[in-house]
This record gives sequence, C-alpha cells and structure tokens, in this order.
Amino acid sequence: GALIKPFPQRHPLHFWAEPASHFPPRQPSARHYIFSKRQRRKGAAAAARTHLRTHHAPLKHLIRRHGGVAKRRRRAPPGRAPPPHLPPASELRRVPVRGPRALQPHLRSQGLRGDISVKSIVDPAVRAAWIKEKVDLAKRQHLDGINIDIEQEVAKSSPEYYALTDLVKETTEAFHREIPGSQVTFDVAWSPDCIDKRCYNYTGIAESCDFVFVMSYDEQSQVWSECIARANAPYNHTIMEYEKYIHMGINPKKIVMGVPWYGYDYTCLGLIKAHVCSIAKVPFRGAPCSDAAGRQRPYKVIMDLVNSSISGILWDEEQEAPYLEYKDGHGVFHQVWFDNPRSISLKAAYVKKLGLRGIGMWNADCLNYSGGSLAQEQTAAMWAALIPK
Repeated sequence: GALIKPFPQRHPLHFWAEPASHFPPRQPSARHYIFSKRQRRKGAAAAARTHLRTHHAPLKHLIRRHGGVAKRRRRAPPGRAPPPHLPPASELRRVPVRGPRALQPHLRSQGLRGDISVKSIVDPAVRAAWIKEKVDLAKRQHLDGINIDIEQEVAKSSPEYYALTDLVKETTEAFHREIPGSQVTFDVAWSPDCIDKRCYNYTGIAESCDFVFVMSYDEQSQVWSECIARANAPYNHTIMEYEKYIHMGINPKKIVMGVPWYGYDYTCLGLIKAHVCSIAKVPFRGAPCSDAAGRQRPYKVIMDLVNSSISGILWDEEQEAPYLEYKDGHGVFHQVWFDNPRSISLKAAYVKKLGLRGIGMWNADCLNYSGGSLAQEQTAAMWAALIPK
C-alpha cells in the first residue's frame, strides 16, 4: 500500500501516513485524534495545551479546500442506532499559538491540561490519575486515541527516564483496553542524541506505543558553532538521525517522519554577499545560540514575502533547503529559511527508501486555502510533495 493515501472523493485534503489496512474497522461514532501542541518555549517553562493535528490521523471532520472545518454526520447502517453527536461547536475554537494557528478543543472549562510534569509521574498514582483522565476524555468526545508530546528535560537513567517510559506503556495499555482499535503515539525529537536535554528511553517508548512521530524540525534549537541563520531541517542532517533511530533497534514501521510547513525569519546583524546572515546569540538549554533568534513563519506568509524579497527563492546546495532574503521597513536585512515542495519531496523519497511507516507535517494550517489560483497551486504542491515519487 501507499505510504500516504488521500481519503476517497470528499476528503481531498485528508492524508494518513500508513496503508489503509493498518486501520481497524471504522466504528459508528464520529471520531478524531487529540494531540498536544509541541511545546518550544525558549527560556521559560510553559504548560502544554491539547490540540488537534491533521497530519497523519484519519479525521472524520472535513477540512474544506479553503481551510474551514465542517462537521459531517455519518448515517447509521441499517439496524444500528445513529451515531452520537459530535462535540458542540462551542467546544471548538481557533486559538493563537507561537507561529501558526492550530485547532484546539476548548477544554479549559473542564480543567483539563495536556501536559504533565515528568517529575510528578515518578509516582504511579499520579500516572494512573492522568491516564484515567485522558481515557475518560477520549470516550466522552469520541476520540480515536492520544498523541503524547512531552518535551521536558530528562536525564538518562534517572527516575523520570523510567517513569516516562512507564507512562507511555500504561497509557497504551489503558487506551487499547478501554477503546479497542485506538492508537497511542509519541512525539520524539529529530535526533535520539539527547536533543534539548531530552535523554529519553526511545527504544522503550517506541516498543510501548503504536508508533513514534519524529519531529524533524527546529533542528537549530541548540547551536554550538557560529551564530548564523541555517535551515530549519537540512536534508542530510535530518535523514542521518533516522538511521540512528533504526540502528537503536526501532522498527522502521513504527516511525513516522515529521516535516515542517513553516520556517524561521531571522533578523541579520550582518549579511554578506555569500548569503551568510549573522544572528543574535539567544542561548537555549546550555547552547550559546538557537533558532529562538528567529521568528516562526507559516509557509503561506513566506510565499507572500517572495515578490517583495531582494533575492527571490534561493537554494542552498549543502543543506538542500530553500531560503530568501528581504529588507524590512526599517532597512534591516532578514534571511528566511523554510521547506518547500522541492525539499519535502527529497525527504518523502527517503521515507519510501527506508521503509518508514509514513510522513506527516506540522501543520496543515500553515498553507493558504483561499480561492486565489496561485495560492491553490502552492497549497496543492505542498500536499503532493508528501507523496513519495
């Protein structure tokens, strides 16, 4: 089967990252996946919120071509009761996040939080309570599973190291038991080499859940060399880390590659003719420089910058990534690094070559779903790039 398949007919913008045969028989209830927004707050701890993603899970909400979300009620088969209603529209809202906007269930009124302190889950009772809360939430809102995205610092072989693995294992057991056919997935860093001091038990976590989603972006979160603007997810830098995950013993069929549909806009302290942009030193978790010196920009915003740029879209042969340069209203030079269909297609081809489970993106809202012909062309090209050639 194909690594990525579009939903038939009425689901032109829905993709999943595995053959259809991997999915259990569809239940009569309307379901979708719940995910926690990736937490990347430089210099300050922030609690994660629960978000919906549309990158590799089958959603029974319709995402219209213009980007809107519509509810679809499924007809019950003969002899079967109608499906329960979807959550009321009042429980869904659009919320601003750092960078792109994301769709999130409005759960604050219920006192629910997506994140949990890794120090607290050393206590089995705390883990059990958190898991029960998430299972109850999934049942109440007719969800198909949970994606765990905890990006806190964890030291290797520490109590938190083992507790996090136990949390994933126990969550998977509970969801599979209480919601047959559900999936439990875990988001891992772009590299297993203790990135951002996240020294997790990656093999144990992968064994304990249905699959891991590798967040192959924000790869400049810790820069130990010269403080200059670089690609968000350089090709060679990205793919070599998948080989590390596989060499650790993780089955390729339990790995989904994540690619960015956003980039970083860096203010240049200096920009020379060789296209080297010096950036401010913003430390992160011990490293002297980081991508926090830049500002996240969704792909649709970057495309709007092309015509007013001083460079047009350039291509870096070493990093195999596109970038552009522009001058703002104050006369300050900027360099913007991002991914486009050309760079994403290279990674999608590698997914097929390596036999990974599939590919996904962060996030679908980064594209322009308006009616303009150019926007439609750009958006279609980004979706098409996810399909290995």
